[in-house]
Amino acid sequence: MKQFIFLALTLLLIVKVGIAQSKSFRDVPYIETSAKVDTLVTPDRIYLTIVLNEKDLKGKISLEALEKKMTDKLAALGVNVKKQLAATDISSDFKNHFLLPQDILKIKSYSLLVYDAIAAMKVLVGLEAEGIANISLAKTEYSQRENLQLALKSKAVAKAKASAEAMAAPLHQKVGNAIFISDITSNVIPMRAMALRTQRFSKDSNTTAYEPIDIEFQKINIEAAVNIKFKLE
Repeated sequence: MKQFIFLALTLLLIVKVGIAQSKSFRDVPYIETSAKVDTLVTPDRIYLTIVLNEKDLKGKISLEALEKKMTDKLAALGVNVKKQLAATDISSDFKNHFLLPQDILKIKSYSLLVYDAIAAMKVLVGLEAEGIANISLAKTEYSQRENLQLALKSKAVAKAKASAEAMAAPLHQKVGNAIFISDITSNVIPMRAMALRTQRFSKDSNTTAYEPIDIEFQKINIEAAVNIKFKLE
């Protein structure tokens, strides 16, 4: 019986302490603030989509021969074909099941990675000269995005604390330790409609003399945001 009473009293004490601690946490005076920092960076990973369609060739050259011309041209432009070029889709254009095998048209698409706008324009012009014009810009990325975002989060925390201190100063109160921190950074990367354009060259054009202007793709905005509650002292 004594053991039962002792256990009951112990449990009651634990519950009271828990309630007191919970209540005291809610009653702590605090100041809440949010902060966001961002920066613009130049993309260093540019993905181009290249499509070879047998229909466009009109029997003048096989798709396989054009593919060989494409890879040779890319290599001549300094592209590491094995690392930077990947096939993304190989399909056949079936209009209906009555078509003969020779009427089935093949389509191949590729993803090409380049590292700056100048390289992208050189590829565009070089492949245009080889009769490959179906090229589009799929997306742009910044390879150090995660590391940069971590650094921005630290800056956002410092900015939030500075803001809290500025608000507490007229009240003659000090900002204490953080009692709540929330990362409210949006991880959604906005996609922009982008396209590559260049002039069309005739077969007699001297495309080897082409030098693209010194340009960059639209910069990527990277941001970090936090919400913090600081104890007021």
